[in-house]
Amino acid sequence: MMTSGTMQEWPLNVWRLIDHAAQNHGEREIVSLTCEGHEVRTDWRQVQGRAKQVAEALRKLGVKAGDRVGTLAWNTHRHIESWYGISGMGAVAHTINPRLFEEQIAYIANHAEDRVLFFDLTFVKLVEALAPKLKTIEHYVLLTDRAHMPADSSLKLICYEEMIGGEDADAAWTAMPETAPSGLCYTSGTTGNPKGVQYSHRANVLHSYGACMGDVLDIRSRAVVLPVVPMYHANAWGVPYAAAATGAKLVMCGPHFDAPTIASVIRKEEVTLTLAVPTIWLGMLQHLEATGADLKPLERVVIGGSAAPRSMIEAFEEKYGVDVCHAWGMTEMTPLGTIGSLSADALKLPREKQIDLKCKQGRGIFGVELKLVDDEGRELPRDGVAFGRLLVRGPWIVASYFKGDGGEILDKDGWFDTGDVATIDPGGYMQITDRSKDVIKSGGEWISSIEIENIAIGCPGVAEAAVIGVRHPKWDERPLLVVIRKEGSVVTAAEILEYLQGRIAKWWMPDAVEFVDSIPHTATGKIQKVALREQFAGYQLA
Repeated sequence: MMTSGTMQEWPLNVWRLIDHAAQNHGEREIVSLTCEGHEVRTDWRQVQGRAKQVAEALRKLGVKAGDRVGTLAWNTHRHIESWYGISGMGAVAHTINPRLFEEQIAYIANHAEDRVLFFDLTFVKLVEALAPKLKTIEHYVLLTDRAHMPADSSLKLICYEEMIGGEDADAAWTAMPETAPSGLCYTSGTTGNPKGVQYSHRANVLHSYGACMGDVLDIRSRAVVLPVVPMYHANAWGVPYAAAATGAKLVMCGPHFDAPTIASVIRKEEVTLTLAVPTIWLGMLQHLEATGADLKPLERVVIGGSAAPRSMIEAFEEKYGVDVCHAWGMTEMTPLGTIGSLSADALKLPREKQIDLKCKQGRGIFGVELKLVDDEGRELPRDGVAFGRLLVRGPWIVASYFKGDGGEILDKDGWFDTGDVATIDPGGYMQITDRSKDVIKSGGEWISSIEIENIAIGCPGVAEAAVIGVRHPKWDERPLLVVIRKEGSVVTAAEILEYLQGRIAKWWMPDAVEFVDSIPHTATGKIQKVALREQFAGYQLA
């Protein structure tokens, strides 16, 4: 007969993270650049108390356990307070991406049935325009103080500071099972309507343990962490939870994503770890090159969202002494899945081989299982050559979309298809070769658009590159390289193709190069291949 262990039942609730931070690292700073234009310095103890005030205020507004509360906000202390306060009183913190189209934002808020909306000053006009379309919002809370409340808004606004000001900073959190929902994020919706991923308390706490591990983000109490990635991108990759779990100093730039501001904050606050998508770091490298500045004492840059070009990794490490680490995951994975930290064996390799591994998306972290399958569902070898559909499973990976959208999304063994095409080498290093819908099929063989893009961006004079497949009468599809030149550059198509010679397989060589002024991106900063294919629909190869 099976017997139970003799350990205590201790539900893994996210409010335990901030309670731990307040009790054991209470004076560790949280620094924000705000929408009002100034800097706010607070700490974990104050943020925990104010989060409890948020929880009490929401109870008085009639919010109940399981209700969704939306946020349209940047990374600031008030957003962190709201986030913990919402889930701490049993509701679900629904972070909404303000960079989506208005129709998508309205769809998401209505689909989630948000009852309250917290939002920053930046978004007053946006929310006023959206309000007639928002069917379930009962209260609009502006994340500011009385001095900055607009006098002429068409909405009946609640002032955040006044709403929480009289509430009890020692109020009790709501008791709830660890399987209860704590957060909600929607996918970017590049095809069809966005789908919701509802995170449980348990998933977020376990994910925080994983994120803090030395071979993952290595977040310790002495760390100073700047998540440039916004909280509406899969909870800022879980960093505000992980920082609380260890009592790390947390630094946030609010609405500022420009390289000069980020570089200045890194130096001033002595940031040791920062995280963002590649487009942020492309701008940073251009800023550093133009100004001659550095990023001391920054130790590590974590890059996710899309693949980082080899030239970017080499520039950060060789010119600025900053370790670059790839991370990969998705909204459906809370979001971390793999990390590009070098293994003990990899550290013995020549530098060139180490960079080869850093260009991959990394090894699965504990809590995430990975496998590759072909189109018939047969498992493929981990030989670094075979590439197929990437499947994942684990305790912080989605089992179904919110409200059952999309139907059954797991196979009979509980695996989730990520939609990525990848390889896994014998050392466990996974490399995304493409999204399944973006891979170029030429003469029965697959060509990785991502790999061509990341090599092309290393060509002098190239600012950004994207590759799509265009129709070909013989080969079905062939690669078209779309390029934005750097300012002042006159690099030619012939020079770019010559640069690619020997760096990619001969049959991967793009059949043409087209120069453009801009490349469309999704709301999460990824190249929008669907829009790019529409832009070049009917393109005729010479």
